[in-house]
Amino acid sequence: MDRKQVTGWLAAYEQAWRTPGTDVLATIFTPQASYQQGPYRTPVIGLEAIAAMWEDERTGSDEVFHMTSEIVAVEGDTAVARLEVRYGDRVPQEYRDLWIMRFAEDGRCVAFEEWPFWPAQSTADPAAES
Repeated sequence: MDRKQVTGWLAAYEQAWRTPGTDVLATIFTPQASYQQGPYRTPVIGLEAIAAMWEDERTGSDEVFHMTSEIVAVEGDTAVARLEVRYGDRVPQEYRDLWIMRFAEDGRCVAFEEWPFWPAQSTADPAAES
């Protein structure tokens, strides 16, 4: 993978989120891809499971959101990107995210891991703060 290919994949991911249904997921994820929604979350495995999670997570393909991304690194088949996502017309929800993506030779993602952070979320161990 190179930066141009990763940029294309990020755009395809955003377009997939904006597309009704989940058939398009097969164009960006391999059949047995893993999708981990946080560093300590259990990965969702396979297109069918990813599609179910995808539909549970979004309000609908027409939900209002703005996504920006910046590629941090690309090394071999692995890429890291920093994202900012703002949902709604008046931005009632926003977060920043790091995505770690590993790609198959055909450019589809075989392993996706995200590290989302919300504005009020502590960045330190709460037990260590007391």
